[in-house]
Amino acid sequence: MKVVILAGGLGSRLSEETELKPKPMVEIGGRPILWHIMKIYSYFGFNDFIVLTGYKSHLIKEYFLDYYARYSDLTINMQSQSVEMHKTRTEPWTVTMLYTGADTQTGGRLFRAKTYLESEPFMLTYGDGVGNIDIIKLLDFHKANEKIVTVTAVQPKGRYGVLTMDKAGLVESFQEKPSDSAWISGGFFVMQPQIFDYLKNDDNLVLEHELDKVARNGKLQAYKHSGFWRPMDTLKDKRELTEMWMTEHAPWAIWK
Repeated sequence: MKVVILAGGLGSRLSEETELKPKPMVEIGGRPILWHIMKIYSYFGFNDFIVLTGYKSHLIKEYFLDYYARYSDLTINMQSQSVEMHKTRTEPWTVTMLYTGADTQTGGRLFRAKTYLESEPFMLTYGDGVGNIDIIKLLDFHKANEKIVTVTAVQPKGRYGVLTMDKAGLVESFQEKPSDSAWISGGFFVMQPQIFDYLKNDDNLVLEHELDKVARNGKLQAYKHSGFWRPMDTLKDKRELTEMWMTEHAPWAIWK
């Protein structure tokens, strides 16, 4: 089964980083978050990726074109103009990169991958969020419920502390950044090819709006994930994810 990754957005809240690179190429511990996402799927045996690019797409292409040399030991003989490869560090991945437009919305991007998906079920996620989702359990859940789309629902950690107080303002409890009670979309979708009945070749088509139509037709199921999940929306998120990685407390790094 193929894995589609939306990797074309600008990432305006990470402008200090994304002025120079697309958001999925912002690094956690020296590796792009895109690499971390692909490693999650690869751990479960899914190694066929379609990356939907847009903003500064050439940097994503260059990263994978140079991947073999980037993570290999080599000797360069400048006199003979030869390169000798020694220990190589590569991945069992097939990566198709599709340029889907600099300003195209998520629905338009996905539509342009239709011919590469061969009318089969596929997985889809955003290029800026990681989690310790059990992909096999997610797929089993999707198959059992027989819907067009399954979305992984998560309860993100709150951004602020929460006070419980009485009418007089006496604080009864203080919780630092508890989990929000609301379930939100964490990406990590599974989709049947019927999703393309809701899409069209339109740069302004927003996938999330079309998913609302799928839901209203009773064809969208939520897989509740209570484990770790974190987006990289801000520099604070980037710093926290990097600290987790560098201290070897990265819950999404299930391949380690």
